[in-house]
Amino acid sequence: MINQLDFLNHLQQKGVEFIAGVPDTLLNDFCLTVENKWSAEKHVIAANEGNAIGLAVGYHLSTGTIPLVYMQNSGLGNCVNPLLSLTHKSVYSIPLILLIGWRGNPQRKDHPQHKKQGELTTILLDDMNIPYRIVENNGKKAIDDATWAINRVIDTNQPVALIAKKGVFEKGEKDGYPRDERFELTREDAIRTIVESFPKDTLYVASTGRASRELHATREILGDSHNHDFLNVGAMGHTSSIALGLAIANSDRLVVCLEGDASVIMHMGALALIGTVKPSNFIHFILNNGAHESVGGQLSAGQLINLTEIGNFSGYKTNGKTIISKADLVKLIGDLEMQNGPYLIDIHLQKGIRKDLPPLRIDHIQEKNELMKGLLFPED
Repeated sequence: MINQLDFLNHLQQKGVEFIAGVPDTLLNDFCLTVENKWSAEKHVIAANEGNAIGLAVGYHLSTGTIPLVYMQNSGLGNCVNPLLSLTHKSVYSIPLILLIGWRGNPQRKDHPQHKKQGELTTILLDDMNIPYRIVENNGKKAIDDATWAINRVIDTNQPVALIAKKGVFEKGEKDGYPRDERFELTREDAIRTIVESFPKDTLYVASTGRASRELHATREILGDSHNHDFLNVGAMGHTSSIALGLAIANSDRLVVCLEGDASVIMHMGALALIGTVKPSNFIHFILNNGAHESVGGQLSAGQLINLTEIGNFSGYKTNGKTIISKADLVKLIGDLEMQNGPYLIDIHLQKGIRKDLPPLRIDHIQEKNELMKGLLFPED
């Protein structure tokens, strides 16, 4: 792993002032170093990657400096539109540096949800006419690559990319979190409480990262089947939309959405859509620990904004306050009229994950087929 501070200092010396992006596992040490060492006024953890591109454009227009936007390669999907219709040299020709974590690198084994994105990463950049270099785990070469990126941006007045292989900008998962005495529940506590409180035929959709892992582990602990669950292992920000589609198609079944706060914030327009469609069988739990925990623990806006009020004004029914204890969660679930939603419930949680939580190893196609079999042929 290269020296993150040396890399950042080099970018700063070359004129980079503003950094924005969405945290990524392969960039977690870079992101944490930026969070700790860069000017807080000139670093924004964005809602999504397209949002980060817009921020970078605005800063460039005001200062003429070269901004940097970081993301996982899955985030390219969120920023293809602004990269092609805003920053491209045929439109406004905006110079910026993309720092992209290369999940699904074809030379390394990775989870299925990263495989195709990994194969297409360089192809997408080529097709968008974005020059790139692949950053290796070599400090001198990484500095040379940063210099190349700055010079290429200046010469061409357009975006360029640095693609980071595994191990270059990461140091593994953040070690522990201090206990927050305000909150009683962990995410796994909340998930188990929810699963134990609803009818056995309830359908669940869980968001990417640790929520899916913990729902799967909870089923194993309770000896339950997994065939009522959809684990949204990728497509961050779209969990509630998947759940809405299920709720519309299964109006006689309760649908519970288990979603992290950063996922909710990434595509918050889904809240307005759910509140407008008003599926009566929809319950939306926000598992809110105020962090991008799965990719390094960088802060999110989750506990800094009032998601209950946002849900209320979007058309959900809410209890009017944040849940912070198991007793309050159990009481609230007991008070719900199950087919009188949609409900939004914001649960503020401890950060962290138990050390012995097993990794999520599933056959995605088989899991999907089992869920669909139960929905399409319930009598079999």
